[in-house]
Amino acid sequence: MGRTDRTPRKLNELASRAGKWVGLPDAGPERHTTAVVADRFDRITWRDTYEQSAGLRDLAEELNKRYEYATDLLTDAFLAAYKVRPRLREHEEMDLSRLVNHQVITSVVESPEFAGLHRETAGDPYAAAMAVLAQAAALRRMLERSRDALRQAEQAKKAQQDAEGAASAVSEALQRAAAEGGTVPAPAADTVQRAIEAEAAAWQAAQDAAQALAAAAPGVRAAARNAAAKAAEAAREEAALMRAWGVAPGQLERMPFDQRAMLAERLRSDRLARWAELIGRFRQMADGERARKVENATGELVGVTLGNDLSRVIPSELAGLGLPELRAVFAVRYAAGELMLYDSQGEQATGQGAVIACVDTSHSMYEAGPGGVTREAWAKACALALLDQARHAGRDFVGILFSAADKIQVFRFPADQPAEIAQVLDFAETFLGGGTSYQTPLSAAGELLEEEFNDAARTRGDIVMITDDDCGVTEEWMRGWNDAKHRLGFRVFGVAVGAPRVAEADSVLQALCDNLRSIEDLTDVHAAADLFRVI
Repeated sequence: MGRTDRTPRKLNELASRAGKWVGLPDAGPERHTTAVVADRFDRITWRDTYEQSAGLRDLAEELNKRYEYATDLLTDAFLAAYKVRPRLREHEEMDLSRLVNHQVITSVVESPEFAGLHRETAGDPYAAAMAVLAQAAALRRMLERSRDALRQAEQAKKAQQDAEGAASAVSEALQRAAAEGGTVPAPAADTVQRAIEAEAAAWQAAQDAAQALAAAAPGVRAAARNAAAKAAEAAREEAALMRAWGVAPGQLERMPFDQRAMLAERLRSDRLARWAELIGRFRQMADGERARKVENATGELVGVTLGNDLSRVIPSELAGLGLPELRAVFAVRYAAGELMLYDSQGEQATGQGAVIACVDTSHSMYEAGPGGVTREAWAKACALALLDQARHAGRDFVGILFSAADKIQVFRFPADQPAEIAQVLDFAETFLGGGTSYQTPLSAAGELLEEEFNDAARTRGDIVMITDDDCGVTEEWMRGWNDAKHRLGFRVFGVAVGAPRVAEADSVLQALCDNLRSIEDLTDVHAAADLFRVI
C-alpha cells in the first residue's frame, strides 16, 4: 500500500466502509433483545410471574439447554399475551442474535388465532403465563425448524462484533496518525484491510441469516397458528371450568398465582372436569327459575277450606259483614280460624331457615345413567345449585354427605361468609361409600335446624334428601322426627335419583317427604326445576 493510501483522509473513508454493512451501522440506535415493546411495569409483572411459576422456570431451563436466548423468547410470548395492545419492534431494531425470536413472536401475534387467545389473557398475568406453557410444544417445534437460522444469526452477530472491533481499531489508528503529523505506519494500514475484510464477512453473514430466516418462515407461521389455537382453547376451557364451579373473575384476580394454578389443576382432574358441564347447566337452570319465581303467588283453586286468611275468604262469608247481627259471628269465626276460604294447590312460599342438602354417597351412587352421567354427579350438581340458591336468598347452606349409619360428613356454608372454593371442591370430591341410612343424615339436619332456631329464632328451613336407595326407620325415630318438623316448621323435599321404586307411594322416602320426585334421565336438569321455584 503506497504512502497516499495511508493518509488520515483515506483511512477515514476506509473506516466508514468498515463500519457500515447491511442494516448494521457501527454507530446507530440501540439494538433490542426483546421483540415486544414493554415498560418498566410490564417487565416487573413478567419477573414476578416468572418467579411464581415453576412451569415457566422449568420450560426456560429446558429450552436454554438448546437455545441460548430462550428466556427472552418466553418473555416476548408472555408480554404479547399479557399486554392489552402489544406492539412489536421493527426487524431493524432487533439484535441479530434475537432475529429468530422476533420472527417467532411476529408469526404468533399476526396469526388469526391469536385474537381469540388474547381475549382470554389480556391484563391477566396468570392466564398469560398459562398461554405460554400451552404453547411450549409449538415453541420447541418452531425453534427446531429455525435451527439453521439460529446458527446463521449467531454467525452474523459474531461478524458484526468483529466488524465493530475492526472499525474501532481504525479509529484508534486515525487518532495516532493525527498525533504523529498525518502519516500512518504500515501496521495501521493492515488494520484497515482487516476492517474491510470484516465488513465483507459481516455482510455475507447477514445475507445468510436473512435467507435462513426466510426459509424457516413458512414452517414457523404454521406452527405459530397451531400454538395460538391450542393456547386459546386451553384458556377457554380453564375459564369455562372456573365459571362452572362458581369462581368469579374478581375472585380469580385476587387469588395468589400458586393457589390459582393448584385450583386449575384440581378442576382439570377427571371427575371434576367431567362434572363441570352438568354443574354449569344446573346453575343456568336455577338462575332461570329464580327469575321466574313469584313470592306468595296463588295456585290452582281446588275447593274450599277453613282458615282466617282474609285474602281468600269466599263471597258468601264477606256478605255476612253487611248484616250488623252477623258481624260478631264473623269475628268469632275469624278468631277461631273457621272462615270458609278458597283452597288452592300450587307452589308454597319459600323458607327462611337454612337450606340443607342430604346427598347419598353409597356405592350404588357410582352407577351411570344415560349419557354417562353418574347418580353422584347429578346429586352433587343439584346440591351445588342449591348452594347458589341459598346464597341468593341470604340463607345458610349445609351439605350433608351420608351413606351407612356411621358414615356422615357435614359441610357448612354460612350466609354471612364467602363460600370458599376449596371447601366447595372438598364437598364435591368426598365419597363415603358403603350402605344407606336415612336416620343419620336427617337427624343431623334436624339438629342443625334446632340449633338455628335456638340461636336466631329462624324457622321454615328446607331439607332436600337426594338418594337412590330405600331403607327403614324406627317408629320411635319417626315420632321424634314428626315432632321436630311440626315445632320447627321445616319442609322436606325428596329426590329419587335413577331409582323410581324409591319414590313409590308406599316407600319410606314418600312418608318422610312433603314433596317427592323421581329422576330417571340424569342428563335432564330441568326435571328438578320446581325445587328452585319453592326453595
